[in-house]
Amino acid sequence: MGNLDGKVAIVTGAGQGVGECHAELLASLGAAVVVNDLGESAEKVAAGIVERGGRAVAHVGSASDWDAAGTMVRTAIEEFGDLHILVNNAGITRDAMSFSMTEAQFDAVIDVHVKGHFAPSHHAGAYWRAQAKALADGEAPVGRRIINTSSEAGLFGSPAQGNYASAKGAILTMTMVLARELGRYGVTANVIAPRARTPMTVDVSPSFAAPTDGSFDRYAPENISPIVAWLASDASAGVSGHAFIVIGDDIHLIRPTAIASTISAGGEAWTPEAITARIGDLFGDIPTGVPPFGGPPM
Repeated sequence: MGNLDGKVAIVTGAGQGVGECHAELLASLGAAVVVNDLGESAEKVAAGIVERGGRAVAHVGSASDWDAAGTMVRTAIEEFGDLHILVNNAGITRDAMSFSMTEAQFDAVIDVHVKGHFAPSHHAGAYWRAQAKALADGEAPVGRRIINTSSEAGLFGSPAQGNYASAKGAILTMTMVLARELGRYGVTANVIAPRARTPMTVDVSPSFAAPTDGSFDRYAPENISPIVAWLASDASAGVSGHAFIVIGDDIHLIRPTAIASTISAGGEAWTPEAITARIGDLFGDIPTGVPPFGGPPM
């Protein structure tokens, strides 16, 4: 018996990589899972879960397709009676420098990541809002969970990923919006930025390779799924609107935005010359050049 018994989850992009690990762990902890992806991969993962005694059904379609996202939510409700957890994980990369990137490369990544997070969240949120409004006066809504997937690229920016990093940054902000909008209906929304060996990252760095000496595999994709399971559970009920970098055995709680310093013109409008005169007060010890990559070391 797991800590997700009786829960119903959707995992997008669950046909391989980190998404597959999410679906398998949630199912092993007792959740019924709608496994979403394109093609036969979703059906294969769902079948494997069922063969191991879990409950799962495949949904084949793009998470960024508005109608398909609605069908995905309805599949969870019709097959398993409810929906408690939405894990937005689907993603692609089409890397190129900004001056070389094509419109098609930009549009494809923005579509899959940004719309692919928003469309399922829209349909799930509408369902949960209707559920909450149907409750009797004084009855608290049952906890629901949205777990989004950003990236360190979206936090800190990475060359040749103007599309991907922009999309992942948008997902961070979207998570805050969802947390603020849906909290009154018993919904929490959080976001993870995983670093793991997946089909999208396997060629990024030699450090992502699996160790051959039997030591801890820091970049194994299954290392990411426990925090997803925790965020999906009742144990995380008070956690919403937060972001986590997850790497191997490390979980980093981050603050995506924070005011570093402030200067005031003292009740007068700023002029360019006045700003120049106060630049030392504004930046202090902070270098004025492009900030270095702010994530944990590779």
